[in-house]
Amino acid sequence: MSPCATPQRPPMIQPAPITTSTPTLTSEMLKDVVRTKTYQNVIYQNKFLIKDKVVLDVGAGTGILSLFCAKAGAKHVYAVECSQMADMAKEIVKANGFSDVITVLKGKIEEIELPTPKVDVIISEWMGYFLLFENMLDSVLYARNKWLVDGGLVLPDKASLFLTAIEDSEYKEDKIEFWNSVYGFDMSCIKKKAMMEPLVDTVDQKQIVTDSRLLKTMDISKMSSGDASFTAPFKLVAQRNDYIHALVAYFDVSFTMCHKLLGFSTGPKSRATHWKQTVMYLEDVLTICEGETITGSMSVSYNKKNPRDVDIKLSYSLDGQHSKISRTQHYKMR
Repeated sequence: MSPCATPQRPPMIQPAPITTSTPTLTSEMLKDVVRTKTYQNVIYQNKFLIKDKVVLDVGAGTGILSLFCAKAGAKHVYAVECSQMADMAKEIVKANGFSDVITVLKGKIEEIELPTPKVDVIISEWMGYFLLFENMLDSVLYARNKWLVDGGLVLPDKASLFLTAIEDSEYKEDKIEFWNSVYGFDMSCIKKKAMMEPLVDTVDQKQIVTDSRLLKTMDISKMSSGDASFTAPFKLVAQRNDYIHALVAYFDVSFTMCHKLLGFSTGPKSRATHWKQTVMYLEDVLTICEGETITGSMSVSYNKKNPRDVDIKLSYSLDGQHSKISRTQHYKMR
């Protein structure tokens, strides 16, 4: 219950485990209507971007984006996929009668050689949890630098990361504070580890306590690899009296070269996607009043030992009527 008796909200949906099972993960992504339908609309409603063009699909998976491009009149599509799914993609392409238009290449984009010196369009669904997890963006930038013609297109071309704050006492008590006393035994060392691991989960918009702030916008057509590591300040303003247990990150993606701007958001106020949101629990419970602000900064970088992982440094301060706190926390997306 908040200081001003804010209404109860339903509990958070239990998070699905991050799976490495290719068929399961592929099915989840294809069934993500927000994701897949947006790409389909971008291609079918803007055929002038694709028709008679040579297209490179980076991280093609089943080849669904390549199939969209072929159907939209692409001159040729090179679908690059490093996993065993490449073998399935070849069968799918053949089964749908596009073997003469789509060439599936199995291997890492950094290691394969294309049968063409340049491409007109690069398309990819490279976004991971927290936008940057698994570091597929670097592969897109590598492909762009090596094969994209001057003036060529990268789809999507813009991605923005946002931050907001939520009340989440029920989940934090159940999953984090639980470790303080497990059948009478102190297991708080596990709590410390649990606090460092951001949770990928679906956040109910009723949990949101503050406004949202833009942390970073990336222009995929122009940025360098190093731009994905950054430090950004933020200022979150409380929209009601409540408690804050976690900060939540989400991202938007835009296709700005379309005749009409298209894109999607993974935010808690938008239709759910398989990316969900990324929840970072705070060590402190912040008692905040309407109009008070949480200020701070977030630093994001790829892990030096494993560049697929993301390290996050979060500094935050609240100088409020009921809470005066300043702290820095570290998180690791693994």
